[in-house]
Amino acid sequence: MTVTHLARNMDHWQERADLAAAFRWTARMNMHEAVANHFSVSINEDGTRFLMNPNQMHFSRIKASDLIVVDANDPDTLDGPDAPDPTAWGLHGGLHRHCPHARCAMHVHSIHATVLATLQDPRLPPVDQNCAAFFNRYVVDSDYGGLAFEEEGERCARLFTDPKQKVMIMGNHGVMVIGDSVADTFNRLYHFERAAETYIRALQTGQPLKVLPDEIAEKTAQEIEAYPEQDLRHLQELKLILDEEGSDYAA
Repeated sequence: MTVTHLARNMDHWQERADLAAAFRWTARMNMHEAVANHFSVSINEDGTRFLMNPNQMHFSRIKASDLIVVDANDPDTLDGPDAPDPTAWGLHGGLHRHCPHARCAMHVHSIHATVLATLQDPRLPPVDQNCAAFFNRYVVDSDYGGLAFEEEGERCARLFTDPKQKVMIMGNHGVMVIGDSVADTFNRLYHFERAAETYIRALQTGQPLKVLPDEIAEKTAQEIEAYPEQDLRHLQELKLILDEEGSDYAA
């Protein structure tokens, strides 16, 4: 029996394969931070048990079978093999305990989202369609308190009080994106980074910005939210590309 066949007998195989593909593509887009960032996806009803990348494994090497199971209510999880590092436990453990609507969570220090997070005013104005997609749909954390160990992770998790807000601009840190599934969350992460890049590059021109009216920005955000299956198709296409290249992400 091949490794792939063995892996496909593992529990939560679809979530594993989807998350592994998201790791691979995040590395390809240079949105990762060496071996420091982390993704998770819930596998039980209340969201407190979740799959996560092993401690400090590079995103470009992660396979579906590598993902570990973490229990947000069981600190002994940290004693297991390839246990998440303390910051991964702090951020994702706190998030999955306090935000059951966050079925999937992706934290990165991607370049443009992090540049945005360093500004005195880190808000993302609706200067184009991608930026408008996030109008009233992110929360800003302006109280960075150091590495996201358990107390800091709990503090960040409690900022996700509005289910409509699925992006946290982590001031002086990076970005946390949540969603209903791997596809939903990765699609949001991808487009937030693109939106942040557009805004940062627009600022670099030194020219006045043309910001959309609030009503148009909100209308656009609602239309994008209702757009059928773009997140599913996006991830499926990326997986097909990986498959055609002979990637072992689904092993």
